[in-house]
Amino acid sequence: MPRFAILLLACLPGLAAASITTAGAPGPALGGVPIEFLLFAGVLGMVAFSHVNTMLTALWGGLTITVYKLLWAPFGEGAGLAGLLAHAGHEWVGLANLLALLLGFALLARHFERSHIPAVLPHYMPDDWKGPLVLLLLVFCISSFLDNIAAAIIGGTIARSVFRNKVHIGYLAAIVAASNAGGAGSVVGDTTTTMLWLAGVAPGQVLHAYVAAGVALLVCAVPAARQQHAHSPIVKDAPAGLRVDWLRVGIVAFILALAILANVLLNVEFAAVSGRFPFLGAAVWLAILLTGLLRRPDWEELPGALRGAVFLLALVWSASLMPVEALPPASWPIALGIGFVSAVFDNIPLTALALKQGGFDWGFLAYAVGFGGSMIWFGSSAGVALSGMYPESRSVVQWLRQGWHVALAYVVGFAVMLAVLGWHPQPMAH
Repeated sequence: MPRFAILLLACLPGLAAASITTAGAPGPALGGVPIEFLLFAGVLGMVAFSHVNTMLTALWGGLTITVYKLLWAPFGEGAGLAGLLAHAGHEWVGLANLLALLLGFALLARHFERSHIPAVLPHYMPDDWKGPLVLLLLVFCISSFLDNIAAAIIGGTIARSVFRNKVHIGYLAAIVAASNAGGAGSVVGDTTTTMLWLAGVAPGQVLHAYVAAGVALLVCAVPAARQQHAHSPIVKDAPAGLRVDWLRVGIVAFILALAILANVLLNVEFAAVSGRFPFLGAAVWLAILLTGLLRRPDWEELPGALRGAVFLLALVWSASLMPVEALPPASWPIALGIGFVSAVFDNIPLTALALKQGGFDWGFLAYAVGFGGSMIWFGSSAGVALSGMYPESRSVVQWLRQGWHVALAYVVGFAVMLAVLGWHPQPMAH
């Protein structure tokens, strides 16, 4: 299993380049594959299988691809410096929002941890393998109305407390999977589903993704919970005399409420301006700064969170530079394949391409681009955020070996939804 998965991962960028339509392949190519894809595949391969500094590798890779495009291949918006500036102007809002959320939710996690809520939870959770299972279900539910990054960080914070800082990598993979599954059927639960909503896909058109997501959650949650129980059982009793800091609980609630409100308002009332400024990230940081007057945030968390954020931003930027014009014609096998590609290729441009092309069953697409990224630690923003808390998870080999149930869950969830509901292409609401 691990060797086959590693071979599949190594081939995915090439398979993606071979199966999509490029913009007339305007730049140099090797064997019909644009050089940009080969450079990006090299960066992903080094991150996945080499003992290198992942942040520096992603940064140097992004810089190399950018310089290559600047000198020898045009950007999607045009050639040369003008094309680069136009592309940066198109991408900066998404990148800024992602940076603000990753850093802001790292501070939120420390507020949540220091509120002592994670430490008192063992009073209310089963003390056998069903305890870890309940936590995964909780992460799933939180992600349905909250960004999946925050859900994963909250789940990781609780796990660190109730499992005595000994969390199995397979269980970490399941936390990421639960956060991505919870957001798959909600237009406010994941960046990709929010993109669908902004483009005119009605909330009800992605809701049935929960059929696959629910099945996938159970498939991976049960073995992951048993892995964790065998590795380090849940704490049976909370420390005596521990008191909850309700002010910090209120701060966490306020930050999350403002993030949810900003997300909803941007999609319902201010969709026309949402792409011009990182309003969502700004709302989170406004809440952090205001509540900082009541409880000082742990600013010491920022350097570590920044390293993970820079790594993800560099990969997202590199993915945006790929000369992709279109996906293959929409069908359920293509949607299934998009999920595997999403594990190594940023799901935001994949979603944008699918919207441009149309003809998809949007529930299948939402599940594929959302849950698919869980199969590798850097395949989703939730996985990168959680790896900042658990550096030992930054191993593709270990993630695939110990989190084998996530890839199985993806396929089983997709198959069940296809068998129960069938594939029904849906037009957008406008």
